[in-house]
Amino acid sequence: MILPENSIEVSALISVPVQKAWSIWINEEDIQIWNSASEDWHTPKAFNDFSLGGRFLWRMETKDGSIAFDFSGTYTDIELYSLIAYTIDDGRKVTVQFKRTDIGTKVIQHFQAENQNTLALQKEGWQSILSHFKQYAENH
Repeated sequence: MILPENSIEVSALISVPVQKAWSIWINEEDIQIWNSASEDWHTPKAFNDFSLGGRFLWRMETKDGSIAFDFSGTYTDIELYSLIAYTIDDGRKVTVQFKRTDIGTKVIQHFQAENQNTLALQKEGWQSILSHFKQYAENH
């Protein structure tokens, strides 16, 4: 696997089997619940054509409606229960690895940084979303 150039890494150890983590990661209804960086954000709409060359679009908004954007892209590699790679519509590359462990699944995400926000802020935001994923997966 080739990691995105200038990539930032976030990860979480999740106490669920890899098949469950994988399913929750790709299911549209689940995405709408776990995909937020903080309690004042949500994902009211998620479309996911989970296939090689397939498209996804997750509508991310503040709950008060003051800020909203579409997070969308195209899947470039899928290895069942192991790897998801995609290109965001702005051209940045992302990889998501699922690794079996003795206590569950380690999810490791690498993403190319953008130029508008600091690296620390980007890492914090992506890590927060991954932490929400962990919380949801372990309690779902």
